[in-house]
Amino acid sequence: MEKALENLKTNPYFEKYATRIADLQKTSPEEFLQRIEQQQKTKEEERKKKFASVDTRKFSSVLNPKETLKEGCEVQEKKLNDILKIELVQDKEPTEIQSLWEEYHKHKEVISATIPHESYIHLQNNMKQWATFLFPLPRDQGYEFIMCQCYGHTVHFTPLLAYQVHKENAPECLTMVHYTELLDKGIVLMRGEYDKNVLTGQEAQCLANQFQMYYSGKDAAKTQLLQTFTTSPDTFKHMDLINQLESISLT
Repeated sequence: MEKALENLKTNPYFEKYATRIADLQKTSPEEFLQRIEQQQKTKEEERKKKFASVDTRKFSSVLNPKETLKEGCEVQEKKLNDILKIELVQDKEPTEIQSLWEEYHKHKEVISATIPHESYIHLQNNMKQWATFLFPLPRDQGYEFIMCQCYGHTVHFTPLLAYQVHKENAPECLTMVHYTELLDKGIVLMRGEYDKNVLTGQEAQCLANQFQMYYSGKDAAKTQLLQTFTTSPDTFKHMDLINQLESISLT
């Protein structure tokens, strides 16, 4: 309240109405305090509106930490049946399922993909071997590093700055889930949900593309970076990631 009174005195009209304010303090102190509190609330609301239009995707702020899991609780893998009724596609060919999957997500603010079973075997093995890694994300002022962490068939992406502050409680900016219920069809369906306050759809796709290129095992240089990051972190150079990104064209 003292701060509020100090702010009131800096108002250019304070001197003009000083006598009236003094009388109000003496005759109705409760009303005076209520007016001061209301003025502070109005200023706070105006301040929030002023900053509400800031595009946080140009830089990742240190996001609020997510809620800590209660002791003994485990993260449950998401189920494909929550999105797509499996019984409705059991009699369809893989190419038909892929088309349905792509069409379903076409106008949604998510990313998606269909991965051949054989390709996913290599992907999953590398996810287990190199569970944590970094990816550079182009920003207006250069690059921001986004950390990925693999758990089971899910990949969690978190701004490195947020992780350094909140550790395991850092919130994800992108979560990619690989659904394996249709392995008998020879395919794995992927769906990625991203935080629109941190990433655009194009940026989320950029991270997904990088993940695929590194963890597919098809590029020896990228595989070597995965290994170095995990086994020899002291010799790992972040600029090597940027050089790799600048040498390719992401769509």
